[in-house]
Amino acid sequence: MSRVNPTPAQRKFEEGRLMQVLVAPIVSEKATHVAEKTNAVTFKVLQNATKPEIKAAVELMFKVEVTGVSVVNIKGKTKRFGRSVGRRDHVRKAYVTLKEGQELNLSGEAA
Repeated sequence: MSRVNPTPAQRKFEEGRLMQVLVAPIVSEKATHVAEKTNAVTFKVLQNATKPEIKAAVELMFKVEVTGVSVVNIKGKTKRFGRSVGRRDHVRKAYVTLKEGQELNLSGEAA
C-alpha cells in the first residue's frame, strides 16, 4: 500500500464528522478586522480537526468556496482562584479565507 496522500477528489469525509468540526464562530475585534482586510472568517474548531476537514465543513455548511485555511493552536491561560490554580481550555482557531466576492454573514441579521 502506498503512502501517497489522496487527491481532493479522492478524499471523502463523513458528513456527521464535518458537522462537528466547527465548534463556534469567533466574533471579536481582531476577527472582524481580519475579515474586512483579507476576506477571512474565524472559527473555533475541534482540537484534532485537519485543514482539509475544516475546508470541507465550511463549504458544506455555508455553501461558499474556500481558497485557504490557516490554523492556530492557543494554549489555555493558567488562572488562580485563591489558593487553587486552574487552567482555561486550549483553543484551536481556524482562519478560513473565502473566494473573492463571497461572504459569510455570522451576525444573524437577515439580508
